[in-house]
Amino acid sequence: MQSSNLHTDPAVPELKSTLTLPQTDFPMKANLPQREPQQLALWDEMDLYGQICQAATEPVDGQPRPTYLLHDGPPYANGPLHLGHALNKGLKDFVVKSKTMAGFNSPYVPGYDCHGLPIEIKVDEQLGRKKLEMPAADVLAACRAYAQRFVDLQTSQFVRLGCFGRWKSPYTTMSRDYEARTLETFYGFLEGGFVYRGLKPVYWCIHDRTALADAEIEYEMHTSPSVYVRYALTSSAATLSPALAGRPVFTIIWTTTPWTLPASLAVAFHPDFEYVALAAPEPNGPVYVVAAALAEQVTSACNLKGFNEIARFSGSSLEHSTFQHPFLNRSILGVLADYVTADQGTGAVHTAPSHGADDFYTGVRYGLDPTCRVDNAGVLRVDSALWPEAEPPAFDGKKVFAANPLIIELLRERGALLAQQDIHHSYPHCWRCHKPVIFRATEQWFIGLETPVTRADGSATTFRQRTIEEIDRVVWDPAWGRERITNMIATRPDWCISRQRIWGVPIAVLLCTGCNEPLLDPALNRRIIVLFEQQGAEAWHAVAVRDLIPAETCCTHCGHGEFRKETDILDVWFDSGSSWHAVAESDPDLRDLYNRPDRTVLYLEGGDQHRGWFHSSLLASVALRNRAPYSHVATAGWTLDEQGRAMSKSLGNGVDPVEVAEKMGAEIVRLWIASVDFREDMAASDNLMKRCSEIYRKLRNTFRFLLGNLHGFDPAAHAVPFADLLPLDRYMLARTRDLTERVLGWYSTFEFHRIYHAINEFAIADLSAFYLDALKDRMYTFAPSSIARRSAQTALWQITEALTRLLAPILSFTTEEVWSYLPAVPDRAPSVHLTLFPSLVSIFPDDSAPVLAEWKSLLELRDAALVALENSRQNKEIGKSLEAELEIFASGEPLALLQKYAADLKEILNVSRVTVHPGSEFRVTVLPATGYRCNRCWNFMPAVSPYGAWEGVCDRCHSALRAMNIQPPVIPTAASPESAQ
Repeated sequence: MQSSNLHTDPAVPELKSTLTLPQTDFPMKANLPQREPQQLALWDEMDLYGQICQAATEPVDGQPRPTYLLHDGPPYANGPLHLGHALNKGLKDFVVKSKTMAGFNSPYVPGYDCHGLPIEIKVDEQLGRKKLEMPAADVLAACRAYAQRFVDLQTSQFVRLGCFGRWKSPYTTMSRDYEARTLETFYGFLEGGFVYRGLKPVYWCIHDRTALADAEIEYEMHTSPSVYVRYALTSSAATLSPALAGRPVFTIIWTTTPWTLPASLAVAFHPDFEYVALAAPEPNGPVYVVAAALAEQVTSACNLKGFNEIARFSGSSLEHSTFQHPFLNRSILGVLADYVTADQGTGAVHTAPSHGADDFYTGVRYGLDPTCRVDNAGVLRVDSALWPEAEPPAFDGKKVFAANPLIIELLRERGALLAQQDIHHSYPHCWRCHKPVIFRATEQWFIGLETPVTRADGSATTFRQRTIEEIDRVVWDPAWGRERITNMIATRPDWCISRQRIWGVPIAVLLCTGCNEPLLDPALNRRIIVLFEQQGAEAWHAVAVRDLIPAETCCTHCGHGEFRKETDILDVWFDSGSSWHAVAESDPDLRDLYNRPDRTVLYLEGGDQHRGWFHSSLLASVALRNRAPYSHVATAGWTLDEQGRAMSKSLGNGVDPVEVAEKMGAEIVRLWIASVDFREDMAASDNLMKRCSEIYRKLRNTFRFLLGNLHGFDPAAHAVPFADLLPLDRYMLARTRDLTERVLGWYSTFEFHRIYHAINEFAIADLSAFYLDALKDRMYTFAPSSIARRSAQTALWQITEALTRLLAPILSFTTEEVWSYLPAVPDRAPSVHLTLFPSLVSIFPDDSAPVLAEWKSLLELRDAALVALENSRQNKEIGKSLEAELEIFASGEPLALLQKYAADLKEILNVSRVTVHPGSEFRVTVLPATGYRCNRCWNFMPAVSPYGAWEGVCDRCHSALRAMNIQPPVIPTAASPESAQ
């Protein structure tokens, strides 16, 4: 606001110098990349997280704080942070901070997943052939050092992003205590009868040479050879149909894995399907048996022109028929299986028990040999006793995928290949190396999902069913998570928990060298746990068997007295799935809270964890504690670029959160996290970060304007009682209470994006565009001690306090900075993060609904008046709004409302005068303001007069100047002392 003087003598101060303009040292320029590290250092110096934890143990309003435990799912410690990490930890930080400020005791212990193949492979690359000569302990030490490097790096980066927690002592799955607790969890399964060791087909990565669990499988597109192969019927064809007597009969199988054909032992038919015999047109030509529903498709694919149906029979009639293997001296058995489908193929399924789950169990039913002739590296070996020639086949000694074309050529030579083409389809790949995997029957350790268990009421059920029952007791957010994980548990096979590597928790079991059965001894298990607590997993490789058991120990199965150590390690999902026991149930900072009967425990991770950490944690906790490890589960979507593509190094479309923090500030990353609905896939880019930076700038300027108008305000001395506040100020406190109520509700349901939009709208629309603009006349021209100005400052103080606390979980750095500039009050906490959210009654002690409803109607009338003002401005009838006065005509409720707030209309419309008249309909007349413009406040007043050397000052400003003890200035004369100077 500007003003002018009649006299321009430089010795006379300008009239505008008497205005009380906003004043604050809160900087307009954020300089976040420089200021945030300084704030981090201060937080570290004052041990802010320690103070938060201490404060959380203290009662609130005389009542102990309820518990809210967010148990951290460990990110993998093998690289720097990416945006998904920042999103994950940012969301968790919002939750923990908001729960703490809502009055909960909510400690946060971050964790890191440190075992597993990615780290071991990196260490292998570093060690090279030297690894083969190194003791196991040295290899494990190298793996620990590699993992620790990234634990330290990620910790520093999470701290840089403003995430609070016990970062100086996070949990790691490679710590001695954690490894001991993981082993303790395994022994719980073992001693409870859940674990068995057996030969079964499992996903196998031939690149990493280890078994994989379902959760470690990702599906990617892959090109496979598709072949139709005929198997000659060797049993009596006449038993199927008299029409087949004396004819050469074959069935046709279809497969996309020709490399499994050397392991083919059976052909499976569906017992309820109808099968047809398709005969060649020439006499004594071949006859092919396929499912009736697929006959037309097979005829087309195999180019069987002129073939006609000559017989039809049920699939059950093919059981125990026999066929000749297409290139081995082996009889193939006809078997029945209900997994045979009629949507593709031929209705006759080649069955290799060593290379498929369905095939394996079919083989068990029919007594077929499950021996696998593919080794750990995927190299295929032929059974020489079945190969009819002296020279081994070309595929012998080849890796499975390299063997495919060689086997196809062999089929062609033997006349068994009817058709071939390549197909591009979704195929299982290893989650670590992203290479295609195979099914391979090997000796592995499994947890049986059908293990009998007992419910709390003593009734019998299965482990699988008990787990599903616990799923129903959990709150899933989004709700579809319940159905997703239920389906996974309901349909999953037994859990393969063994891996053929070294970097992990050993399956610390002794096996009888006579019968290969495990030695089950709870006392021995306890001794090994203590050993792990003292020495870590290395102990299993260092301590001899004779030092673990008494010399007279014998196998309870065969009586043999010699034992060997199991060399496999536990699946890394078993590692992380044990964290509820290793950390939440055992850590001194968490165990009392986790073990409370009224506990609330949240797991928050990406959607892939329904088959990962959520899944393995659930199984482990139900087996050992008969309950889910969590009460609530929240799921986040994926971070994508603006085109909806997954972020990747190859595309160069990633957003580095650490780089954004270094260039723009961590607050911008945090604001982006708050701006998206994390339950959906969300877009991120440098452009979107820049937009968040612009939103941040507006929020910061709002805070700066609020703080500037609080200059000189001492709440203890100057706060106006609520009943004495001006109506506009009471209304804005009602709006603030309404906002606070909604924000607190959204924090409780993790709808951070709603908080982001609501506070942004409040700051821009309610504050900047309306309230702060309306207050300028009162704040700038009224005496600082006036009740009207103190009323506004009281409201502004309450609003700023509320906004600072409400935004603290999200804009943790900025709100801390604002907190340091707020007017001092007795016993103020040194950090906003040591406070609680504002209570609704502290903002607006009465029922705010009537006030909000009344002002909603009043502001609708205001909007109509502003339209009339703008039209007059466009028609050049007025200039600035203070050059206008309004006559408003209304009737009924609008008239009563306008009359009630007649004294406030001038301020909220920013005009020089408003007059309300009864009228038949609502109407606004805009007139040029009458009277004289005050050179200080620019309002048009009935009269103005000099105030010393200042001309044209209204009576209201006269009173303000006197209240401010500003004496009327005198124009210096030539003879005066002032002119002499």
